[in-house]
Amino acid sequence: MASQPCDGCGTEVSIGGGITGIWASKSQPTEGIILELADDTEQFLCYDCIDRLPDDREVTADDVAALDE
Repeated sequence: MASQPCDGCGTEVSIGGGITGIWASKSQPTEGIILELADDTEQFLCYDCIDRLPDDREVTADDVAALDE
């Protein structure tokens, strides 16, 4: 299974699919997604960081940077 660090917290997050998962005997779900934000940036975030984003306005890269604080 491939992994990628979350842009919010830095945790290594599993990414499903691709050739790396073909021979695995155990399936592991994807633990994050790439979001396109209001400032036209793309950020890969784990689901925990997505839950911590503000929901009362459009999210920007500054909001993602603030997750690590």
